[in-house]
Amino acid sequence: MSSTNKALIESLYAAFRTGDVATFFAALDPGVVWTEAENIAYADRNPYVGPEQVGEGVFGRLMADWDAFTVTPEQFVAGDDAVAVTGRYRATYKQTGAPIDAQFVHVWTIRDGRIIRFQQFADTLQFARAMNQVAV
Repeated sequence: MSSTNKALIESLYAAFRTGDVATFFAALDPGVVWTEAENIAYADRNPYVGPEQVGEGVFGRLMADWDAFTVTPEQFVAGDDAVAVTGRYRATYKQTGAPIDAQFVHVWTIRDGRIIRFQQFADTLQFARAMNQVAV
C-alpha cells in the first residue's frame, strides 16, 4: 500500500508542476482536511475542508500573491496510509518583489486512493519577511 500511496503523491507534485489542476484536485477526497503551517498567512482559515476551500483559500491566494511559485519535492517517505515529503518552495512575492527559497514538509494521509488529510510545515519566517509581515 505504501508504494501505491507514494506513487499517487509523486503524481500530484508532477501534476502541480505542469499545471494539471484537474488531476491534482481529482485526488482530493470531498471531505479532505487541509491545514496550512501555523504562522503562515494562509493559515488564517485553517482547516480548509473540501477541494473548493483548498482551491480558493490556498491555491487561488498563492497564485494571486506570488510570481513563479514552485513546489520542488526532494524526498518521499511512505508509511501505511501516509506519505511525508520534504522539499522547497520558491517564488517572488508580487507586492514587494522579495523572493523566497523556503523548506517544507508535507504530510499526506491517503484512504482508498484519495487524499483525506494534508498538513504543511514550512519556513514561515521567509514568507512573513517577503510579505512585509515582520522586520527583516
